[in-house]
Amino acid sequence: MFVRIRRPTYRQAAILLISVACVALFAVLVPLQSVVYGTPVALSFLLGAGMCGAPLLMLTRPRLATVMMVVAQLSLGLLVSPTLVQHAPWPWSVPAMLALLCAVAVATAQHGARMGFLPLIVGAATSLMVVILSPDMVAQVASAASANLIVGVCTAVGVYLLTLLITARLRVGAELDRERAVSASEHERRLRVEERTRIARELHDIVAHSMSVIQVQAATARYRVDDLPEAAAQEFDGIAATARTSLTEMRRLLGVLRTEEGAPELSPQQGIADIPELIDSIRGSGASVSFEQRVGSHETPAGVGLAAFRIAQEALSNALRHAPGAPIAISLEVNDRDLRLRVRNAPPGAHRGPNRASDSPTASATQPHPTAGSGHGLRGMRERAAVLGGTVQASATADGGWLVDARLPLTTPDSVELS
Repeated sequence: MFVRIRRPTYRQAAILLISVACVALFAVLVPLQSVVYGTPVALSFLLGAGMCGAPLLMLTRPRLATVMMVVAQLSLGLLVSPTLVQHAPWPWSVPAMLALLCAVAVATAQHGARMGFLPLIVGAATSLMVVILSPDMVAQVASAASANLIVGVCTAVGVYLLTLLITARLRVGAELDRERAVSASEHERRLRVEERTRIARELHDIVAHSMSVIQVQAATARYRVDDLPEAAAQEFDGIAATARTSLTEMRRLLGVLRTEEGAPELSPQQGIADIPELIDSIRGSGASVSFEQRVGSHETPAGVGLAAFRIAQEALSNALRHAPGAPIAISLEVNDRDLRLRVRNAPPGAHRGPNRASDSPTASATQPHPTAGSGHGLRGMRERAAVLGGTVQASATADGGWLVDARLPLTTPDSVELS
């Protein structure tokens, strides 16, 4: 079994690099300070830890790190043996100088120019103070001390300016990356809006127009056709009413698609209270539909109610399309945990097979469906249920009919608004 090692972030890599540098400087400074400068070993350990630990502490506590560095730097410069230090750099040893440069760079990169300037100016002032407080040492190594002081201060200033330039470049690069990400997101959003507008245009120009023609023809049939039987006229009126309802739904859908941010219309959405009306419209087409509901006083969230309505609408439509004339039974139950909707249609007459071309494989009139369908209708029902954390099971029954069983939890993961 292989364990995948996560790649460290830039901050973690920087902390690791600073830690390694601090340990390396400490390992060199302690013996150098004890042997070359004559500082007691115990004080070399203590002051070396303060001097070399300052860059790491600069990440979170820059002021405390500056104070610790000043105390260590001042003590290390004063606790030297004049006889041993004549041929060594003073008032800075090389590891102490590198620790100061590292502290200046870390403070500048992490906290900005003002905070980075603090250890720079304080370190230079401390070095000058060491020279002032050690006249005996200055008498012996005056020229070397002056040169070391000038070189150290100039080097620290150079590191400070270089760090400012690098951090400024990195910040500009990060800002450019953010701008590119925003531009890419805006471009993607614009493409989505354009695609939705194109879909809305196609729906309006093709589907909505055809539905309007159906509605007008059905509504005017009793006036255009002579001697139209009353039953046929009522049938045409039902077709016209269904077409008008579909046009209303189409207009609402077009409003959603044409809204740039995808905000739905502030109009009432269908819910479980509208299922009886839906069943009445199905009965108006001549279908035999029985309805049983056990809702009680449980409150159904709007998203769950809308999903239940859409699933019932699709299941009833499939039953009418694939098993015309077959009795349909629909049951709705709501408890304190979930909503269960079952739509079952009996097999059609023996003279016609339940050809579910869009949602299931073709089956004979006397044999059950071998598998659940995978068309757009069932896929849409399953997607609606999945968004709410529910399930939809669709399968053939033992007698050759069809059953759609949906379970929708009343407590959804998020506030979901379906359209």
